[in-house]
Amino acid sequence: MPHVLALDQGTTSSRAIVFDDSGLGLAMAQREIQQIFPRPGWVEHDPLEIWDSQLATAREALARAGLTASDVAALGITNQRETTLVWDRATGLPLTNAIVWQDRRTADACERLKRAGLDPLFRERTGLVLDPYFSGTKLAWILNHVPGARAAAAAGRLAFGTVDSWLLWKLTGGPDGGRHATDVTNASRTLLWNLHTAAWDEELLAAFDIPIEMLPEVLSSSEVYGETVPALLGSPIPIAGIAGDQQAALFGQACLAPGMVKNTYGTGCFLLMNTGERLTPSRHELLTTPAWRLGGRTDYALEGSVFVAGAVVQWLRDGLGIIRSAGEIEALAASVPDAGGIVLVPAFTGLGAPHWDAYARGALVGITRGTTAAHIARAALEGIAFQVADVLTAMEADSGLPTAELRVDGGATVNNLLMQIQADLMGVPVVRPRVQETTALGAAYLAGLATGVWKDTAEISARWQVERTFEPALDPGRAAEKRARWRRAVERARSWEKIGEEEALP
Repeated sequence: MPHVLALDQGTTSSRAIVFDDSGLGLAMAQREIQQIFPRPGWVEHDPLEIWDSQLATAREALARAGLTASDVAALGITNQRETTLVWDRATGLPLTNAIVWQDRRTADACERLKRAGLDPLFRERTGLVLDPYFSGTKLAWILNHVPGARAAAAAGRLAFGTVDSWLLWKLTGGPDGGRHATDVTNASRTLLWNLHTAAWDEELLAAFDIPIEMLPEVLSSSEVYGETVPALLGSPIPIAGIAGDQQAALFGQACLAPGMVKNTYGTGCFLLMNTGERLTPSRHELLTTPAWRLGGRTDYALEGSVFVAGAVVQWLRDGLGIIRSAGEIEALAASVPDAGGIVLVPAFTGLGAPHWDAYARGALVGITRGTTAAHIARAALEGIAFQVADVLTAMEADSGLPTAELRVDGGATVNNLLMQIQADLMGVPVVRPRVQETTALGAAYLAGLATGVWKDTAEISARWQVERTFEPALDPGRAAEKRARWRRAVERARSWEKIGEEEALP
């Protein structure tokens, strides 16, 4: 029986899962990684910790499955996107910590580019908005602020990559012949990749003063990129699938036809709608992005990113202390019939789609003497669901495709109350699959397609199964009232930091 090993390097942890040819996970290993916050709004990771933890989980997952590397037909990689790494090609050492996708240090740089009139150019060529979320401004920041970085880049000593590129390079030998490459889904998240020419864009690179020699080769999402160095896992394994985590989840959810939508509930929330071979520009502040490239065909997606989802539950646990574990929030929130009139906008690191406000901050409005911890817990869950509903509404408007159902995955989907709230606010069924590890599964499917474990995408669609469906139960008029109240709260959270700066001026 062929097996596929998937490496899932996420924002808070590194995981490895071994799948069999039926798409079921046989064994998993996971290690948390440290979150580094040098300043308010800054988020970093240690690249060496990312590598060490990912290698350790790969070895552990194989051992738990009772397998060796020779039993594995392919290895797939999926990763937190936009997180930016720069390393020395000769030593293999990172130049500095990785700047994480959540990091907002380049908000002012994005504003300067907008004032220079460059936002339409970036939107048209990349399908993205000028926002600190993406890799391009992060890479420029490293070159501008790390001593000696620009000189080293000009001399050709430095390599840039998102996490997938770093792992691929290390797995295939690092300084001793490692392959410096990425796939189209990760390349497209940099603000440097031209969707229309399918190439790095020299004019966009010039806007950031980034030398093209730093950038990885861009390949499809399903092909053999190289083999693991034998010393790492015991024998070589073909590395044959790479996709950013949200595109991998779309593939793992078998959303393979236009109009199919999935949402991943992780640290943030990420909705993707398959639009097929049609490259659909957004009129509602969504992103146009490759879903994957298989062979010579690229399928596209509309995407909306919510920066804070599961992280709001962590805040209730670690910041406010009103729950002791994330699993307690459902019972606490369910102990009240509603949020008691309060609204929590979890804009802790700004607002993503469809608002794109890097200066927004969290807001809790409508508090009275009757407000309890249970009301705050319920408002936190509603805050997640409201953001997702906003994005889905924008997707339907952009694509002209009605949503038949929302397929969901990620850690927060175990919360049945959240899933019901989500169905109620959107008015469409929310469908939870049997296999929840869809991000890793998508990477495994992409790797297995390239190596003959699965013959085609029809075989993958046939393996997707429903665990539970949540049907809408709230009156549509009441749902509309709640969403209108949410929009009022969002307006109070927007531009908060920018307003504060203006008030501080003499």
